[in-house]
Amino acid sequence: MAYTIVAERPGNSDVIRKLDIAMPVPNQGEVLLRHTAIGVNFLDTYFRTGLYPWSVEKNLTLGSEAAGVIEAIGPGVSGFSVGERVAYTTANGAYASHRAIGSQHLIKIPDGVSDEVAAASVLKGLTAHYLLHDSFAVNDSHTVLFHAAAGGVGMIVGQWLAAKGVRAIGTAGGAEKCALALQNGFGDMIDYRSENFVERLRELVPGGVDVVYDSVGKDTYPGSLHCLKTHGSLVTFGQASGPATDFKLSDLAAGSFHVTRPVLFHFTALPGWLQKASSELFSLIADGSIKIHVNQTYALSDAAQAHDALESRKTTGCTVLIP
Repeated sequence: MAYTIVAERPGNSDVIRKLDIAMPVPNQGEVLLRHTAIGVNFLDTYFRTGLYPWSVEKNLTLGSEAAGVIEAIGPGVSGFSVGERVAYTTANGAYASHRAIGSQHLIKIPDGVSDEVAAASVLKGLTAHYLLHDSFAVNDSHTVLFHAAAGGVGMIVGQWLAAKGVRAIGTAGGAEKCALALQNGFGDMIDYRSENFVERLRELVPGGVDVVYDSVGKDTYPGSLHCLKTHGSLVTFGQASGPATDFKLSDLAAGSFHVTRPVLFHFTALPGWLQKASSELFSLIADGSIKIHVNQTYALSDAAQAHDALESRKTTGCTVLIP
């Protein structure tokens, strides 16, 4: 029997339930996947709480990235075969033992990359790609501030920036998380629990940084602008502490700042982007330039516990669910 993990309605983690389903059958253009590993992301909690709108009235299957093995192929699918290992990222639907999914979403997992690493890195790694290449094209002349540097995206970004020769400064909560980020490419770390990150950043870079990457939101947004140099850019791509509801266009006049709010799935919809970006990501993972740290593993049926740990900021690196 196949099953999914759903949110019965928008709410806290206690709305999460296991739901038995009939084995999916792939339709035109789809394959049937048996999931082997599923990534956990803040995006999942945004949908669970209703912060992001639902496409169904109830029983939303959560989950935005996964890896699995193709067990059946529907009509009209080419380029894939039964038994191949693949990964994907979509807005929802990954918290399941099996799934029928359109082949246009699939990425082949190369040798040297495990299912767990693939499941933990597709959404976060592709997010890192569009942040560093499309939202603000970083090069070795730039200085970067990245919030939540010890998180799943942060540790990938830190290593990627180090490979590019970019000076990267991160923020994290607590000495342990700061030490972890330093081991993953960041040159300087600011502990926001014991330091004012704006004051410390201005000591490290008196003129301000070229770009701030901010997935925290409400708690960091005003300070992030104060960390920028004139004509600097703020890339806001999440809201772990809640949305920055006090944003005003006039805030940007303080330094002729630029601001953007990119969304991964607007990039994956571009022709050729997904295959190009994933190929670059998996190449760096396979050759060891980027190491994916799967630091927490839960059974798929324990997804609520995984959400609680993520939202309370008790996790580092990546979290994976195993069906």
